[in-house]
Amino acid sequence: MTTSEPFGNENWAPRFFTLWTGQAFSLLGSQLVQFAIIWYLTLETNSATALAIASLMGLLPQVILSPFIGTWVDRGNRRAILISADATVAFATLVLVALFALGRAEIWHIYGLLFIRAVAGGFHQSAFGASVVLLVPKEHLARVQGFNQALYGGLNIISAPLGAFLFAVLPMQGILSIDVLTALIAITILLFFRIPQPERGAAAKATFWQDFAAGFRYILAWRGLLIVLAMVMVINFFYSAAESLTPILISKHFKGDVQQLGWWQAMFAVGTIMGGIL
Repeated sequence: MTTSEPFGNENWAPRFFTLWTGQAFSLLGSQLVQFAIIWYLTLETNSATALAIASLMGLLPQVILSPFIGTWVDRGNRRAILISADATVAFATLVLVALFALGRAEIWHIYGLLFIRAVAGGFHQSAFGASVVLLVPKEHLARVQGFNQALYGGLNIISAPLGAFLFAVLPMQGILSIDVLTALIAITILLFFRIPQPERGAAAKATFWQDFAAGFRYILAWRGLLIVLAMVMVINFFYSAAESLTPILISKHFKGDVQQLGWWQAMFAVGTIMGGIL
């Protein structure tokens, strides 16, 4: 193996970044739709309660299901799970596109979409993280995780202003259609892409609940990890509660519009990245 290039000449690099590109499109579409939906709810309801319910629809499924999702992904086919998650989001979003186009969309339809997206997103995030470990050599994992963090940070910066622009020039069904398109791009790439499966060995004989219990015992036995997880859970709980009310704060208190919300979220993302660097 040569070292003239950052990643060497192995076959894993183009394979991984092909997958990475498809998932980047999917993530961008999801963030654009998430931004547009929240602002739409703000304008239509002008209600903090409605935004709080929307936040719960996007948060609770992952909080409740994430321990089970991890076990499911460990036992399942990563590629099939990624395709299924993207396809589920695309289909649910397409239904909402039709409802908006027909003028029959209701608030509870949006809550339903947010719930479905949260469940599918939990599977997608877990399966993608597990796939990275299988596709990337150990010596390059840290660098690849850096690419992933750069992707998330960059998308957080550009998605809100871009979402604000699209909200001003497109109807809701047009913005939602972008998410369907980006999901189809990700699915198309995955259809021609093979993700290796890990060797389970003796673990293949374990049942779902035995695997789940083993993972739970592992976390409980690692005191440091348990403390970090508890801290993250508490911080995210209070942050999510406050963050869900930001659109109301901007629209009612500061008399701002969608552009102000977009730039606020972009600046928040920049601050988060700078805080991580420091």
